[in-house]
Amino acid sequence: MSLWTSLEPASATVDPGDSTTVRLRVRNTGDIVDEYHFEPVGDLAPWTTVEPRTLRLYPGTTGTVELTFAPPRTPDATAGPNPYAVRVTPTEHPDAVVVPEGNLTITPFSEVRAELVPPTVKGRFRGRPQLAVDNLGNTRVTASLSASDTGDRLSYDIQPGNVQIEPGRAAFVKLTLRPRQISWFGSKGEQPYALAVRRSGTEPTEVDGTFVQRGVLPGWLATTFGLLVAVAIAFVMIWLTYQPQVKSVAGEKPAEAGKIKPVGPSAPISSAPPAPDKKDDAPAEKPDEGASEKPEGGGGGDGGGGGGSEEDESEEQTAADAVRELAANGEGRHICYRAYVQGDGWQDPVCDGAEAGTVGEDKPIRSLNIAVSGTGGVNATAAYVTEHWRAGDDWKNAGDTEDLYIGDKDSNYPMEGFSISVPDGSVCFEAYAKDTEWIQEVCTPEGKDFYAGAPMEEDRQLEGIRLRA
Repeated sequence: MSLWTSLEPASATVDPGDSTTVRLRVRNTGDIVDEYHFEPVGDLAPWTTVEPRTLRLYPGTTGTVELTFAPPRTPDATAGPNPYAVRVTPTEHPDAVVVPEGNLTITPFSEVRAELVPPTVKGRFRGRPQLAVDNLGNTRVTASLSASDTGDRLSYDIQPGNVQIEPGRAAFVKLTLRPRQISWFGSKGEQPYALAVRRSGTEPTEVDGTFVQRGVLPGWLATTFGLLVAVAIAFVMIWLTYQPQVKSVAGEKPAEAGKIKPVGPSAPISSAPPAPDKKDDAPAEKPDEGASEKPEGGGGGDGGGGGGSEEDESEEQTAADAVRELAANGEGRHICYRAYVQGDGWQDPVCDGAEAGTVGEDKPIRSLNIAVSGTGGVNATAAYVTEHWRAGDDWKNAGDTEDLYIGDKDSNYPMEGFSISVPDGSVCFEAYAKDTEWIQEVCTPEGKDFYAGAPMEEDRQLEGIRLRA
């Protein structure tokens, strides 16, 4: 071998977002002039620079190159010891490659970002936002969650109350808000609250939200009811205090009774006056304005009678139409669905595990139409490429045999996934994202929901789904 190398130091430490330098000494132990090429290899190669990249040495001389490591402050810079290596290739002896190895320790750092989706929820008895917690550090994060508000006017149900998040991943926490006092009448009122993500040894990360509490009954109804009660009370008071002046005339009739001459049995009975002639007094009969002349053969059509218009056979069938047909044939749980595919429009509905969408044709799904029977209804919400969980998108729900639509056909970003649940039992799903494989079938816990689709950090469009109730 005509080459000797040494790393100084062999082990180094660096903070993510900072840099450190290690020297590599190279000695030409051969008897001819040689030129050496240096190339970083291994997992740290993208963050390693070598200066200079080539070194020309005379026999018996020594040269030095500098290795600079600059790991980014991202979850990709894994905390702890990380081996690295540099491939040294002699020009005159290309087969005599030397790969000196060292160790670089990347220090851990923690960074958590929390986002409330949506930041403002509205309701009469409850609100159901979601909290997305992203781990942007390079170590696992264990955190607990709590909520508070001014005046203790709300109660909170947080599921789960504790989370463990791997580097570069996110956790979704469901929050149910309930006002401690129901507002029966009046306009809506706003109640601010705060969610705190607490980690050991660090300041809590707080996210502010607003719960808009609506009155159960509109304010005008209370005003109207009050006026009606006031009018009723006034009427009763007038009725009780009013005393009409009644004068009896019963004594006057006997005095005049002797003046009445009785009718004898032979007196003729006068006949009733003749009834008026209806033909003279009745108004002239108007012609039927709704009637219209019909051509001979009546009704139109080829040899058909009747004249009623038939329903347009080209009208598209929805998922609710399909699930009603299944429910009419017998009992059981069913789920039907159809996809709005870019460039193709709405597909025909399919049911109970069949495939919807276009797999491998680079045509994203922009909207989904879902309907169920036998599950007590369905709840769902959509996630979009780049935008992910869009602020302001509430959970949508529909009862048994009713249509539910999620997604946005007119959005600039197609769907990348969705969350779904049913109140009674569970729902199973498979999803296919662009340039991937079908994910293994996943079934949600009873009354809970899971996310189906591409990982949000990959921004892949959704192209196919299979659902089963």
